[in-house]
Amino acid sequence: MRILITNDDGINAPGLKTLHAIATDLAGADGEVWTVAPAFEQSGVGHCISYTHPTMIAQLGERRFAAEGSPADCVLAGLYHVMKDAAPDLVLSGVNRGNNAAENTLYSGTIGAAIEAALQGIPAIALSQYFGPDNKDLDDPFEAALVHAPCTLRALLAQGIWQQDADYGIFYNINFPPVPASAVKGTRVVTQGRRKGVNFSVQADTSPTGRDFLWVRGGPQHGATAQGSDAQANLDGFISVTPMRADLTAHDVMNDLKGLET
Repeated sequence: MRILITNDDGINAPGLKTLHAIATDLAGADGEVWTVAPAFEQSGVGHCISYTHPTMIAQLGERRFAAEGSPADCVLAGLYHVMKDAAPDLVLSGVNRGNNAAENTLYSGTIGAAIEAALQGIPAIALSQYFGPDNKDLDDPFEAALVHAPCTLRALLAQGIWQQDADYGIFYNINFPPVPASAVKGTRVVTQGRRKGVNFSVQADTSPTGRDFLWVRGGPQHGATAQGSDAQANLDGFISVTPMRADLTAHDVMNDLKGLET
């Protein structure tokens, strides 16, 4: 298996090292793992692409490249430049430092990379490690992902639904719970949740030169979400697997809006 890996935390992020180990296990002795990751951190850029300016790319080692762009840029660079002679069988994005569950999903560059791969017809999975008091101070806070991802990914590749020929194919969002690997209780297939009352905001600050700056701030990450949704499963100690697609249509209200048609 040929696997392309990327992330949004940057080429030197610890989570990318974890993902490389996971991908190497998954690819097997005859497989290949290629890395195309952002040269600098790109957290929160979503599915952004560098449409109005070029992206510099540099080879750092065998099958290892850094691109001065977003995670989605890195997927494009991987498919159309680095691996142009033979496309990858799978794109993995992560392992993100922190959860990409609930509303975080909408902002995540990790998810953005998976979206781009799915739009290109390549199976794609985003992986994120929830952080909390039970794992943030471990020698390896990514150990739940490191230990459990290979089995989870193999099961998903064997049993998952992909619909690559659909206009908007399926991709998957996996979050590992904020616990040591030994405390993971299992896996749950769940919906995207919503932490009620949790939103990004800004905090104003003034520089020594008198200029005003705004820092974007996140909200509490350990609030409850509905049962059967991603963040709640993670907080209950389970790995969450959420099937997603890039179609933003609110299909559930289409019929109720037929009265608007003329």
